[in-house]
Amino acid sequence: MTENSQAQPAANPELPTQYAPAEVEGKLYERWVERGYFEADEKSGKPPYTIVIPPPNVTGSLHLGHAFEHTIIDALTRRKRMQGYETLWQPGMDHAGIATQNVVERELAKEGKSRHDLGREAFVERVWQWKEESGGQISGQMRRLGDGVAWSRERFTMDDGLSAAVQTIFKRLFDDGLIYRAERIINWCPRCLTAISDIEVEYQDDDGELVSIKYGDGDETLVVATTRAETMLGDTAVAVHPDDERYAHLVGRRIKLPLTDRAIPVVADTHVDPEFGTGAVKVTPAHDPNDFEIGRRHDLPNVTVMDERAVITTPGPFQGLDRYEARSAIVAALRADGRIVAEKRPYVHSVGHCSRCKTTVEPRLSLQWWVKVETLAKEAGDAVRDGRVTIHPKEMESRYFAWIDNLNDWNISRQLWWGHRIPVWHGPNGETVCVGPNDEPPTGEGWHQDTDVLDTWFSSGLWPFSTLGWPEQTPSLEKFYPNSVLVTGYDILFFWVARMMMFGLYAMDGTPPFHTIALHGMVRDQFGKKMSKSFGNAVNPLDWMDKYGSDAVRFTLARGANPGVDVPIGEDWVQGSRNFANKIWNATRFAMMNGATVEGPLPDAERMSATDRWILSRLNETVAQVDALYEDYQFAKLSDALFHFAWDEVFDWYVELSKTTFFAGGEQAGVSGRVLGEVLDVTLRLLHPIVPFVTETLWTTLTGKESVVVADWPADSGFRDPAAEREIEHLQQVVTEVRRFRADQGLQSGQKVPGRLDLSATPLAAHEAAIRQVLRLQAAGEGFHATATLPVAGATVELDLSGTIDVAAERKRLTKDRDAAEKEKQQAVAKLGNEAFLAKAPDNVVDKIRGRLSKAEADIERITAQLTALPES
Repeated sequence: MTENSQAQPAANPELPTQYAPAEVEGKLYERWVERGYFEADEKSGKPPYTIVIPPPNVTGSLHLGHAFEHTIIDALTRRKRMQGYETLWQPGMDHAGIATQNVVERELAKEGKSRHDLGREAFVERVWQWKEESGGQISGQMRRLGDGVAWSRERFTMDDGLSAAVQTIFKRLFDDGLIYRAERIINWCPRCLTAISDIEVEYQDDDGELVSIKYGDGDETLVVATTRAETMLGDTAVAVHPDDERYAHLVGRRIKLPLTDRAIPVVADTHVDPEFGTGAVKVTPAHDPNDFEIGRRHDLPNVTVMDERAVITTPGPFQGLDRYEARSAIVAALRADGRIVAEKRPYVHSVGHCSRCKTTVEPRLSLQWWVKVETLAKEAGDAVRDGRVTIHPKEMESRYFAWIDNLNDWNISRQLWWGHRIPVWHGPNGETVCVGPNDEPPTGEGWHQDTDVLDTWFSSGLWPFSTLGWPEQTPSLEKFYPNSVLVTGYDILFFWVARMMMFGLYAMDGTPPFHTIALHGMVRDQFGKKMSKSFGNAVNPLDWMDKYGSDAVRFTLARGANPGVDVPIGEDWVQGSRNFANKIWNATRFAMMNGATVEGPLPDAERMSATDRWILSRLNETVAQVDALYEDYQFAKLSDALFHFAWDEVFDWYVELSKTTFFAGGEQAGVSGRVLGEVLDVTLRLLHPIVPFVTETLWTTLTGKESVVVADWPADSGFRDPAAEREIEHLQQVVTEVRRFRADQGLQSGQKVPGRLDLSATPLAAHEAAIRQVLRLQAAGEGFHATATLPVAGATVELDLSGTIDVAAERKRLTKDRDAAEKEKQQAVAKLGNEAFLAKAPDNVVDKIRGRLSKAEADIERITAQLTALPES
C-alpha cells in the first residue's frame, strides 16, 4: 500500500462509543476550509484536475438532485486530490434572470408596487440588494453536504469579470456576423412578458377542445381542425399537401376566412400530412413556428392578433378579450354562422407552460436577437466525433448528435430588466453599434442601449473559462483550462452542455471546454416517480442529513449512481447507509481497542496467517477494482464493491476470524494487529471520497496524521495470494453452511451450543479456534451427545442441540414444509408433462414453472437434510 507521508504523533485509540454526525460534521468541514485543503494553486507543478459546478440558481436551495450531482463531483475531486493532482472544483452561482426577477417582483407586489414604479435602474439595484441579503442560501447547504469547492474562487454570472466576458464574446460573435436581429417565432410568457428558452417550457396534458371549422363556401370549401380557434383571426392561408388530389382544384385559389372580410389563398406544402384529419391545415404565421416556416416558403403576410399579454388586438367584436375569452366567443360566433362541423370536448393534448409561473406559453412573432449556430454547432459535433471530447455513457452520444446536428438558431434576448444587457446601442437614424467592455458607448441625442437582456444560458455557456479570468490570459486559465470532466444531468445535455461546447471551441481557438462529459440521471422516489412538491414526494436533503448524517445521504446517492440512469431513493435506504456508517465506526473502534496499528512496516508474508494474507489479497483486488470503476464513472458499482468489502470481508469475516488471535496475544496478535491496521487505513481512504466525515474522524484517530483529505490515495501493491483466498473461501463455505443450519433450527446468532469439529480432510486445521469463535461452538465436554451431524465441504460438524430446541416441534414444522414442497413439485411436473399446455403457454410462463420446479426440488433436498440431522425425539 502507498504510505501517507505525513509524519504525526502515534494514534490515540480513544473514540466515543457511538458516532454522532451532528457533533462532528460542521466542525470538520470548517477545519478543512480553514486549512485550505480545497483551494487550487495555479503555480504548483502538479497536474491539473478541474471540474466546474453546474451553477445553481441564486434563488435556489439544495434539493436531492443537487445533492446527488455534488456527491459525484466531490468524490471525483477528493480522489484526484489524494492522487496528487492540483484539484479545482470551481464554485459559483447563476443569476437566473427570469427566476430572480420573479422573486423580487413578488416581494414588490407585497408592498403594492411593480418594477415599473421603481424604474429599471432602481429595480436592478433592488435585485442586487435581494441577492446580497437572501440569495445564495445554497452555499451554506453545500457546506453541510461536504462539498470540497475552492471557496476563494466563487463566482457569480453577474459579477464584473464574468460580465466583461459576456460583453467580449457578444462583440466577437457580432463582429463575425454570428449574432443578428430578426423577427422569428419564439416561446412567449404572457405573465413574465418575455421570451423564454425551450428548457423553460414544461409540457403537460391539458383538457382543451378540438373544433373543426368550415372555410370558404360552395365548391371552394375546406374543413380545418384547431385547438386554438382564437388564432384564426391571424390566418393568412390554408395549406394542403401538393399530392392530395382532393384539393388539387383549390390550390392557388382564395377562399373566405370566416368572421372576417378577408380572403386567403390555398397553398400546397409538403409539411402537411394528408393522412391527418382532413388533410387541410390553417396557416397562422405569426402564432405558430411551423406555420411561420410555411409562410416564409410561400411569402405569406404575418398577421399578429394578440399583444404581449395575450389579449386580442384585431379590430372588431373580439378586440380586448383575453385569448381564452376570445376562444369561447369565436367558437360561439362560428357556431351561430353554421361554420362548426364538429366539436370534441374535452380534448386532451400536450400544452407548453412557463416553468416559472405555469402560465400557458404563447408562440409569438417577435423581434429578437439570435446566434447563428450552423458553424458553431458543427464544431461542437466534430469535437465529439473526432474524440477530443468523450461523452459518458457512450450511448448518450446519439442523443447529443441528434440535437447538435439539427440545432436551430438560438434566441438569446429576453425582455427582462435583470441580466446582462445587450451591449448594442441604437442611433437616431437606425445605426447599430456593438460595444465591447473597453469601448465607450456612443452618446448624443437619440442614442440608446438595447432594452433586452441576454438569455441566462448565454453567460453560463462561458462558465468553464469565464470563471478562470477569460478574456484575460490568466495563470488560472492556462493551468485549469480545459476542464477535465463535466458532470451534469442528461436533461441539460441539449441546453447548457451544447452552449458550453459551442462557446468554448469558438473562444478558445478550437480547444473544447472539457475532455469528458459524464452524464447522470435524475433522482426519483423509491417507486421511480419524479420528485415534485405537487406529487407530495419531494424531499429536502437537509432533513435527511439532520436525521441520519451527511455521509448516509451521500452514500445512498452514490450507490444508486449508474451512468445516465435515473436514481430511485427512499428514506429506508438512507437508514441503511446510516447503519453502514455506524458499522464502520464500531468495527474500527473495536479493532483499535484490540491492537490494530499502522506503526512500522507490514510484516513479511511468511509471518502472516492465511487469514492475514487473504484479507491483504482481497484488499489489493478491491483497490484495483475501485480504481477501474472510478475511471469509468461507475459510482453505483464502486460504492457496492466498497460496501461489501468493508462490511462483509473486513468487518464480518476478518475481524471476527481474528478475534481469537487478538484474545490470545503474543507475536501473531501483533502481526494481525498490523495487518488489520493496514486494512483499515486503506479501506478508510478508499471510502473517504464518498463518506468524508466518518472516515476523517476514524482515519486521523487511527493514524495520528493530519487529515485523510490530503492523504495519499491507495495504490495496488500487486500482492495477491490465490492459495490463501481459496483456503478462506473453503472456511467461509463451512461456516456459512453451519450458520444456515443453526438458523433453520431457530437458534439465535449468538447462542452457544456444544460442538465437535473434524477438519482432518480439509486444510483448515489451523483455523479451528477461529471457526469455533464465529460459529459460537463450545467445547464438546463430558456428556456431549451429537444430536446433529453435518458433513460440509469436507469437514464434519457435530452439534449437541439437546435442550436448545423442541425436536418434535421442529420435525413437525420441517415435515410440513417438505410436504408443501412436494406438492409444488408435483404440480409443476404435471404442467410440464402436459403437451397441450406446453403448446399454448407463452415461453415466459413455461420458464417460470420450470423455475418453480427447480426451487421445489432444492427445498426438498435441503429440508430432508435438516430432518436427517435432527436427533431422534
